[in-house]
Amino acid sequence: MIASTAAIPVVRPGDEAAAIAAFASLASFETTHPSAADIEGLAARWPMGTAVYVSAVPSRPPVEQIDAAIRLRGLGFTPVPHLAARNFATSDELDRWLARMSEEAQVHTVLVIGGDREAPAGLFHHAVEAIDSGLLQTHGITAIGIAGYPDGHARISQVELQRALAGKIEAAEQTGLAVHIVTQFAFTAAPIVAWIRRLRDDGFEQPVRVGLAGPASLASLARFARICGVKSSLQGLARNAGLVKHVFGTAAPDELLRALAGEASAGHLGEVTPHFYSFGGLAATARWAAAVAGGRITLDRDEGFSVAPP
Repeated sequence: MIASTAAIPVVRPGDEAAAIAAFASLASFETTHPSAADIEGLAARWPMGTAVYVSAVPSRPPVEQIDAAIRLRGLGFTPVPHLAARNFATSDELDRWLARMSEEAQVHTVLVIGGDREAPAGLFHHAVEAIDSGLLQTHGITAIGIAGYPDGHARISQVELQRALAGKIEAAEQTGLAVHIVTQFAFTAAPIVAWIRRLRDDGFEQPVRVGLAGPASLASLARFARICGVKSSLQGLARNAGLVKHVFGTAAPDELLRALAGEASAGHLGEVTPHFYSFGGLAATARWAAAVAGGRITLDRDEGFSVAPP
């Protein structure tokens, strides 16, 4: 079960490198259709029990998502599949999906989202409708993640996003489900920090897994940013393109991770941990994050850090 994220390990005041490593060690990961090599690469570097979120893509059959969750559980990880409400045509279809996730992959936590499908496949239009259905508890789901959007949403206003977030938290808690928030990825720290502070000011103390784009080519990052509608962060990526680190031949989120680790270790954001989107591949993301968590970093004079290859 993932009812909350772990507390950030205590480090000596002023030891910034140790704070970054401690923050990175609490990471979760996200993948779409991981290969056996991807999962084995993750297993070689991260402990059993690490949460791995398995995204739902409308164009891919649901059985792929179920199979990925089963394989992850088989190697000791905690699979957290995305439940994309708009992908399910009927309550029975959702019921069968939950049954397989529960029985075959021992899933107890799901990330409940509306989904990317333009037109709903059937009954469910919004994430809150799946939360209210009662089907999650029927299949042993005890905790859910819900989506947060520090960089905004391409089709939904900030006011609507905040109202929807509050509604999902209220619906989950009324039915006994623990709640955490998983944010869309961004490339700059300012909108993330401001969003979390607003969240805390509004009285929401739920744990937040902060989305970061794992190491990937600039072209891949730009493509996913356009797909996901993170426009202001895409502009930030363009401004910083000349500053990215190429130790692993890709752009890495070192500046963002360093800034967030500093805010988190100072206690400014409540309970937050990093959540890596593996646009450059799950194994490659795990390798980079493990190097950071292992302290193989050298702080730059400015805002980022370099990672030593294994």
